[in-house]
Amino acid sequence: QVQLVESGGGLVQTGGSLRLSCAASGRTFSSYTMGWFRQAPGTEREFVAAMSRSGAGTSYADSVKGRFTISRDNAKSMVYLQMNSLNPEDTAVYYCAASPYSSTKYISGYDTWGQGTQVTISS
Repeated sequence: QVQLVESGGGLVQTGGSLRLSCAASGRTFSSYTMGWFRQAPGTEREFVAAMSRSGAGTSYADSVKGRFTISRDNAKSMVYLQMNSLNPEDTAVYYCAASPYSSTKYISGYDTWGQGTQVTISS
């Protein structure tokens, strides 16, 4: 089973950018669909983006489409989330997750989670 550690969160102003990274341990990284989720205080965890095992397929939440880009490097067991044009509504703890299933945006499809990284956007 893979283990996940996120990094790259922080405090940025509206309109700024951040790049989140997720390092995976284990030798089966390329067998997992990888996703990013986020959770703001008082809200449920929500889907942000996902990428298929090979990297050929991606999906995004409507709220981030055109602003966020998910990518992965199977050779390095890394997955990234490039976030541009950030606004205060993007403030949340961001989680990296791994799924043994084909590309999915449902939380129930993911069985491995990182500890999360805080992203705060100031207005």
